[in-house]
Amino acid sequence: MTPTELDAALEAIIYAADEPATLEQIANALGVEKPEARAALENLTATYSTEDRGIEVRKVAGGWKFYTKPQHHEAVRKFIKSLQPPLRLTMAALETLAVIAYKQPVTVPEINEIRGVNVGGTIKTLLEKRLITTAGRKEVIGRPILYRSSKQFLMRFGLSDLDELPSLKEFEQLAASALGDDGIAPAEPGDESAAPAPESSEAEAIQASGETNDLAELGDDVSSSPDESSSEAGAESSRAASAGTTESSS
Repeated sequence: MTPTELDAALEAIIYAADEPATLEQIANALGVEKPEARAALENLTATYSTEDRGIEVRKVAGGWKFYTKPQHHEAVRKFIKSLQPPLRLTMAALETLAVIAYKQPVTVPEINEIRGVNVGGTIKTLLEKRLITTAGRKEVIGRPILYRSSKQFLMRFGLSDLDELPSLKEFEQLAASALGDDGIAPAEPGDESAAPAPESSEAEAIQASGETNDLAELGDDVSSSPDESSSEAGAESSRAASAGTTESSS
């Protein structure tokens, strides 16, 4: 296969692939060694990086895939919008997705504790949209299901891997860019409800892990529940009464 034929075959493979094509898949399909396949990829990437091209070859989710260039996103968005409804997420779903992305693998009780609400309905939505997936079970009492971000999440947000995740402050901007102007949907009734007050030992363990501090930018820090506050107030009253009794006795 000549270099020209190799480049043409590589271009066809990436175009035909539904998922990002990995280096190993490309090398096997072309019948060449990985270094030769990588060199061909670099050449193809350079070819599509010129201004007269509307698409580019981008490394994402561990492979290579064709993407439209940012300067043409508005035109493409209008075209896609005319074909099918775009992906829309509520702000609650975005915040829950951010918790999973930055804390994965994580369980629903842990997400409830971080966000201060019951996220069961939101988790179902994110699973249906294939933005998250299960990652086994946590070896604790009850063995709750662990959740992590999916390959679809990396593709939707244009990330090669999780190391490219921006800071939490920049996550909303990344989401707005990935979802478009109409991508943030109004909150839906029943998606979330007040989370049940956690066991004190569970709350202390999560607090000790630093999860609440890391996600302060989301504006959903964990606060003490009414039950916990009441028990603390009761304890204070008991100690005060005990102190008064001691003084009277003396």
